[in-house]
Amino acid sequence: MFPAAFDRYIEVFGGGGWVLFGKPPDPRCMEVYNDYNSNLANLFFCVKKRTGAFLKELGFLPINSRDEFCVIRNFIEKQEFDTRFLQEELELAERNLPPPAYEEMREILQENAEVTDVKRAAAFFKLIRYSYGSGCTSYACQPFDVRKCFAAIWEASHRLADTVIENKDFEALIRQYDRESAFFYCDPPYFETEGHYAVVFAREDHARLRDALAGCKGKWMVSYNDCSFIRELYDGYPITAVSRLNNLAQRYDSGCEYPEVVITNYDPGRQNRPEQLSLFSLWEEAGISGADRAEREEK
Repeated sequence: MFPAAFDRYIEVFGGGGWVLFGKPPDPRCMEVYNDYNSNLANLFFCVKKRTGAFLKELGFLPINSRDEFCVIRNFIEKQEFDTRFLQEELELAERNLPPPAYEEMREILQENAEVTDVKRAAAFFKLIRYSYGSGCTSYACQPFDVRKCFAAIWEASHRLADTVIENKDFEALIRQYDRESAFFYCDPPYFETEGHYAVVFAREDHARLRDALAGCKGKWMVSYNDCSFIRELYDGYPITAVSRLNNLAQRYDSGCEYPEVVITNYDPGRQNRPEQLSLFSLWEEAGISGADRAEREEK
């Protein structure tokens, strides 16, 4: 349902980047990932730019616990590490090490306790993986070996190599990147489910998003839950009803589906019909001369 042609692709509410990673990369197309959640934007930036340091910070022990989950969650919420562990380690080192070794150990421990972008990204990634339904609020009560993600993180770093990472309000982002050749994909917090998101998205923000998109020069697509409020809000635009599996409900109700709508400012059926290519047009793209064409036609 995407438009047939665009030279800049902008994910306004990037989230986990499912659509971005599912979209084949195109060197001719500029890509932008944005999310207003600063922890999420920082995570994507560190995966892209600080891959080795990020993997090192994640650690290689496949053990997690409720206590670790709570410490990480407190850190993410307060943006600071729990210093109890640091103080205990310093006291143990001072009692058991000679002065020169203690000074060296003290510098290492204090350096490790310093809050950096990479530490914040690793903590947030663990919080996502260790929480129930990746909601970052409650412990999943299931073991998870973080090492299973390492290969995917390396692949993600390569996929994001030419992607711009932004952390902006959606209205400012749309205004900045809007062009006639731009395509915006928006997957905002669904109406009346905003409480599940870390970033506040009020009722008036849904209308503000509609108004920001209404003034766009480029094309856009929005995915939402199917409800009367959203249908009335986008009345006059093409609305396509779709459904998907309800991931969280699969454990209790296999096959349960969730009704959604896809809203666009273009006809998704007509825009995406590919132009029928001929051998001549393919040859022109490949730079094959007329003489070569005649020879190849004869063969």
